[in-house]
Formats: sequence, C-alpha cells, structure tokens
Amino acid sequence: MPVAASPPPILFDARRRAARLSRARLDRADFLHRRAAEDAVDSLEVILRPFAAIVDTSALPGAFAEAFRARPELAARTGPVIPLPTGADPGAQPLPLEPESQDLVVSLFSLHWANDLPGALAHIRHVLRPDGLFLGALFGAGTLKELRGVLTEAELEERGGAQARISPFADGYDGAGLLQRAGFALPVSDVDRVTVLYPDLLALIRDLRAMGETSALAGTGRPLTRTIVARAAQLYAERHGQADGRIPATFEIIRLAGWAPHESQPKAARRGSAKVRLADALGVREIKAGPDDSVS
Repeated sequence: MPVAASPPPILFDARRRAARLSRARLDRADFLHRRAAEDAVDSLEVILRPFAAIVDTSALPGAFAEAFRARPELAARTGPVIPLPTGADPGAQPLPLEPESQDLVVSLFSLHWANDLPGALAHIRHVLRPDGLFLGALFGAGTLKELRGVLTEAELEERGGAQARISPFADGYDGAGLLQRAGFALPVSDVDRVTVLYPDLLALIRDLRAMGETSALAGTGRPLTRTIVARAAQLYAERHGQADGRIPATFEIIRLAGWAPHESQPKAARRGSAKVRLADALGVREIKAGPDDSVS
C-alpha cells in the first residue's frame, strides 16, 4: 500500500498571527510593502496584455492597489484590484475563488507565514486561468539576521539556553523550484536585499509590530525579559553599530513570478534534441575524461 504523505510541520500559530495582523499599523511602516508593490507593478508594465480579473491576497492589502492606480496607462488596460486577504495561515485553506477565475493574483508578505508554502502556491495556481500570472513577495532567509544573532546570544547568556525568536524564512534560491513544484510554468525568482538603519533596537521592534511581523511561532515559550532585551540591544550596537550610532537591519525579499500553464507558452526542448553539440556552440575543444580522471 502507498504510504500517505506526512502533513507539513506546524511552524506558526494562526491565532497568534491573526492577533499580530489585527494590531498592525502599516501606515507607520509601509516602506517595504511599497517597495514590493512598485516592483510588482514594474513587472506588469512590460507585459503588454490585459488582466481583467485581479485579486490581491496580501495579508495587509492596499499597497499594490495604490501603486497600480499611480500608473494610469496600466490601470486603463486592466480590471480593478480586488483585495482578498488570505488570513493568518495562507496555506491552510483554498482561496474562496472559483477555479481558473483569475488573470492575476498578487501576494505581498503573507506567504512566509504559511505552514505549507507549496500548498499555498498550489491554491493560487488553482484559481488562475490558463496563462494567468502570479506575482509574489515574501521574506527570505537573510531577513533580520542581525536581530536573530543578538537575541540568541543574549538569551544564552541570561538563561543558558535560547529559543527561536525569528521565523525560519525560505531560502531565496528555492523560489523557482517552489513555483515549479506548485505547477507554475516559466517560474522566475530573484532576491532584493534591503538594509534599513534604525536609531536603536526598540525602533526596529516598533516597525516590526507596525508591519505585523513580530513572532508568531507555534508552541509555548518563555517571554523575553527586559534584561535580555537590554543585553540584545547592547550586543546589536557592539556587533553591528554604525559610526553615527545607528544599527542596520537586513530584509531579504524573495520576488516570485509564475504563469499558469498554457499551450501558447514556450516549452523546454526535449532532451537529446539539440542539433549542435555544446562544445561546438561555445567554440571550445571537448576533452573526454578517462577512467582515472576526476573533477573537483
């Protein structure tokens, strides 16, 4: 008998995530959302085709629609942007949309909270019409690397052990593979790294709260004490502080783009169908390895 696939591990607490989102005040710290939204709109401007049905599944929608409206030539050849927040766990349930009903789905900064990221992408793929487009942005593995390090060190000093305090974000190199696994054609992924300077650790935490991006990791854990936070702030300044006293925070944004398959799309050539050898195409001499040769 075939063995049933194991469900994905529960990394994030949906209730905790929902509480973070309910307290978010994106108007106080929307710079990353605006940056991702502008990038998404830039991508659309070079695609000379209409998108009649557009849905924004961002956890905190609005930035994309605002950037979209600021490009009247683009807005004139497309339909309106319909906000459809996916909730605390975007991979938990299928989107409340008919299959193959959307021309464009956008998701900014919600998918890194999915317990089942491939599943969440598959849900999006399911509602796209053939040759429909998905544009996404999520935080990657390098995000808040400075904060992750100093919190761990400070807690180890104080308690002799440390818990995870920052989300385990996806690796940027996995983006195209994730899209392909979810059934997207022509997958594209790249990474945008942003360094933001803050006067101190508390200012960084305020922005994270305003974005709804403070920890929503599953499980019970000991809260951080003031002593640990103060020590982390000291370590942050010592390890990463600038000459003017400010501290940097790294945000790594993985940008995704993929199409629902359609017969009109270019296909990869069948293996072995090439008419010209690679060595000839590159203008180099081919060297055949013998049984004692190795490549390191």
